[in-house]
Amino acid sequence: MVNDTAPKISGDAVPAPAPARRAAAPRFSAQARLAALQSDIMDLILDSNLSAGSPLPTEAELCAALGVGRNTLRESLKVLQALGVVEIRHGYGMFVAPTNFDALTAGLSFRGRLSLRQQGKEALELVDVRQTLESGLIGAAMTLMTPEHLARIEATVAEMESLADQGQALAAVDSEFHRQLFEPLGNELLTHLMSVFWDVYSRIHAEARVKATSLHATARVHREIFDAVRAGDQALASTRLDRHFDGIREAIADLVSR
Repeated sequence: MVNDTAPKISGDAVPAPAPARRAAAPRFSAQARLAALQSDIMDLILDSNLSAGSPLPTEAELCAALGVGRNTLRESLKVLQALGVVEIRHGYGMFVAPTNFDALTAGLSFRGRLSLRQQGKEALELVDVRQTLESGLIGAAMTLMTPEHLARIEATVAEMESLADQGQALAAVDSEFHRQLFEPLGNELLTHLMSVFWDVYSRIHAEARVKATSLHATARVHREIFDAVRAGDQALASTRLDRHFDGIREAIADLVSR
């Protein structure tokens, strides 16, 4: 029996062709494949127990070990060089890069300065991180300070005060003061991170055109921090370090509100 409810196709009419199926996306994008290769190269370095300055296998050896072509390998190596993982010395070969935070500094600095043209969020976050590091670790550093070390810090403060009297910039000696505060910890990674955040902070400071704090006021703040450190008052030293960051926060807030 014919089902009268079935759709009727008249005369020469034919059903419309089904829409073509969209080609399935490749399982991994080119970017994902390159990222995976970069991870494989780093794993190879670690598994081979290579250290900073150690030579890497040749391009041919890496291609064979990783199962990739020369062009793909070179593209990944360029990225790893930019990240400070490998160092390519033309005519000499490829090496595990020495400790280098230039890429981190450049990236953080750019993000912080870019944020000053918007809401200043990243810039303020960078200030927060530096403040947290310094105020949180000052107590541990103080417990390791010797009279000789305190004398060197005081000499730096005196130099800062002298430069302020002469109307000269304090940036270099200011950076040295903060480095000296945490030098007793002997933490190389911390020292590098402090340097990174100091560089970022300085660039943000310049971008924000901070004018509210005079040279003498800056020197006085550092003298007060040192006085608390010399007195062995960890809580007061931490508090004074916290206050040291108020000026840049005010400058950032002023800049983004314009």
